[in-house]
Amino acid sequence: MDVAPVESAQVVIRTATRIGSLLAIGITAHTAWNLRHLVSLPATGDYPAVTEKVSILIPARNEQAHIERTVVSALAQQGLTDFEVFVLDDGSIDETSAIVKSIENPRLRLLHGKNEPPPSGWLGKPYACARLSAHATGSVLVFVDADVELHPTAIAQCIRLLREEGLDLVAPYPKLLAEGWFERLVQPLVVWSWVSTVPLAWAMASQRPSLSAANGQLLVFDGVTYRSIDGHTCVADNVLEDIGLMRAVRRSSGRAITVDGSRIADCRMYSSTSEVIDGYSKSLWAAFGGPVGSAAVVGTLSVAYVLPFAAMLLARRGRDRTWAAAGVLAGVAGRVLVAQRTGSRVLPDALAQPASIAAFAGLNALSWWRHKRGTNAWKGRAVTTRVTQEDKK
Repeated sequence: MDVAPVESAQVVIRTATRIGSLLAIGITAHTAWNLRHLVSLPATGDYPAVTEKVSILIPARNEQAHIERTVVSALAQQGLTDFEVFVLDDGSIDETSAIVKSIENPRLRLLHGKNEPPPSGWLGKPYACARLSAHATGSVLVFVDADVELHPTAIAQCIRLLREEGLDLVAPYPKLLAEGWFERLVQPLVVWSWVSTVPLAWAMASQRPSLSAANGQLLVFDGVTYRSIDGHTCVADNVLEDIGLMRAVRRSSGRAITVDGSRIADCRMYSSTSEVIDGYSKSLWAAFGGPVGSAAVVGTLSVAYVLPFAAMLLARRGRDRTWAAAGVLAGVAGRVLVAQRTGSRVLPDALAQPASIAAFAGLNALSWWRHKRGTNAWKGRAVTTRVTQEDKK
């Protein structure tokens, strides 16, 4: 038997493992540096009350499990002297509308949408948000997902930052709650990914659209800026409308930043394994600029986090295991740093970083498969825009 090919393969694997471990170490070092520049909104503060009119806008479709908690927390906001809360029941077939109706408060208004596909060229959420914004009368527009629970001074804290720093958009990441095993495996990657990969200091200073990272669960806009970019109309067909909005603000010479909002809001995005799978598969295909970008990201992360773990278990040489272990420990350390800063569960969840990346790779592949087949859907609606013959003219 010719051992040369086997030895060559071993050299390739050994080299790739060392490259992966160095990548993991480098990403964790970058994460530590980023955390020094990450803006975190405090849970409380003694600040003057916000005197301008604030519109809190909540799109809701089949959200009976969350909507009461979200609406009540919005109505209980402190530090605002004048605000309104609009909820759009976007064609729900559950008890969402009835639950909102049962909440008696003069600040609250319930709007109704039909249970039908959005107009041609629109996706469901951007269209719902656009309809909500048409009713807003505030100089600040706050978009809140129907599964977000706001802490009492959440919106006042965001507006304080918006005005004191002369910003046009503040995009806080709420604390993501995860209970089920698959949630705990995947959800921590949401915050970890942008804290570890986006150069935050550069992104804030340069305001380059390409360095945008936002979370549509909570977006706080200057009203004039929102309307100047045509609001959600400019991202009508965007699966990742939150990032699209931040890019639109920056392209218009506005200033937008992403901040740590784990102390001002909580969100449990998904409550089952199937919801996690459907939720991520509907949008991951659009996250990295196309199939090549997706393959590059998945490949890089796999080399950095999955390959060292496999090598640590399977390598025969002590030196190879040491290199692999260094990469694994770096990956875990990065997760620990982000979890500690954002109030997430640290251990044992951080130890699952290799498995988390493997799950992400699988979800990315599933997302592309469903996208190519046109079967991506969320809450009973296809995640694709309809184009009529009139649009094609």
